[in-house]
Amino acid sequence: MLKGLLRLAPVAALLFMLCSTAHAEDGRRVFTGTLGKMPIVLEMNLFQPDEVTGRYFYERYHRDLELSGSLQEKTLTLVEGNNRYGDEKPLPTLTLQETANGWQGEWKSPKGKILQMQLTEAKLPAPAADALPFIAALPKSDPYEYLRLQGLKLKPGKKESFMGYDLQWWTQPESTLSMFSIESGYPKADQQRVNQQLLERLWSEVISYHGCLLQGGEFAEFDQGVAPQFLSPDVVSLNISTGYSCGGAHPDFGNSPINLDVHTGHSLSLEDVLWVGKGKPLLHADRNSAGDTSLTEEENNARFTYQREEFVPWLIKQFTTLYPGEMQKPTDENDCDYTDESVWGYSNWYFTAKGLYLGPYFARVQRNCDDPGWSVLPYAVVKQHPGAVKLELPKD
Repeated sequence: MLKGLLRLAPVAALLFMLCSTAHAEDGRRVFTGTLGKMPIVLEMNLFQPDEVTGRYFYERYHRDLELSGSLQEKTLTLVEGNNRYGDEKPLPTLTLQETANGWQGEWKSPKGKILQMQLTEAKLPAPAADALPFIAALPKSDPYEYLRLQGLKLKPGKKESFMGYDLQWWTQPESTLSMFSIESGYPKADQQRVNQQLLERLWSEVISYHGCLLQGGEFAEFDQGVAPQFLSPDVVSLNISTGYSCGGAHPDFGNSPINLDVHTGHSLSLEDVLWVGKGKPLLHADRNSAGDTSLTEEENNARFTYQREEFVPWLIKQFTTLYPGEMQKPTDENDCDYTDESVWGYSNWYFTAKGLYLGPYFARVQRNCDDPGWSVLPYAVVKQHPGAVKLELPKD
């Protein structure tokens, strides 16, 4: 069953070719061709001729190289790379002439080496019939990334048992990012829906990885760890921790948990699980057949008000009772202040064997205060305030 989910269908097997028109409205166009003898994929934003931006990758390596320059009449002059760190080192240049269906010209190294370039408007292979929905949507939403992912595969890794469920780990070798799929323990349809969500997340993280490397240049870093936290007949919960340096002033890190309803494959919001507001949890977004959980502006405002005025004060009261030592007001302004309501507003949360873990979020200068480990809300408390989705939670 997983073979179709894990495979990005080979280009040669697809046969059906479509001309890419995505991104045309905002000036971005995608081309395929050769630089010297090497096949490449190139994207350019031509909306502002005096400030052309772009990127390209060799199909053999998949890593982006940055482009910037200008278009004057039918001549495109681009620089490959940048000197964002003040090196002022010589950079390769591209000089291209527009043709009837693309561009042609030459790439020149700082030492004078010249390679010929040929580019034509990209024609995209149609997604395989069993392609992940995330992949199937990329030809329209992001053809450049679609063509990159066509050349990438997943490598099977270790197998393990977690809470009675068999897991198979997969790694995308170029990025070294990984994710697990669930091999047993759920009905076939439920298992397939959950694995689809997990593997789509892996491919989306691969795209983020390449975006980070493009922005951060030679000093970019993007490291990620995935840890299953809780599996039950109703819930799959895991935490993704990412450390990254993508060209900003400082490196950063953070958690991004995934909480899935096994029976639908949809992501669970905290209000789906825990509701301390008045009446029925109305903030649970209606989901369409595609699992869309987007909120209207009115719903977003209502959710913000609920979190600020009801949920966060309630949560701090619970944690103060459960963990009085950790929730003491600090005497030093540099210490972690877990009584500050602002750090709990948009908590990263996931299921554990003992309860819901809710992680605070501090400003960068106090990021060491994130993820304290102790901030677990026992299921005995959670069960007293059920959310919009009916879930069978563990006994304490």
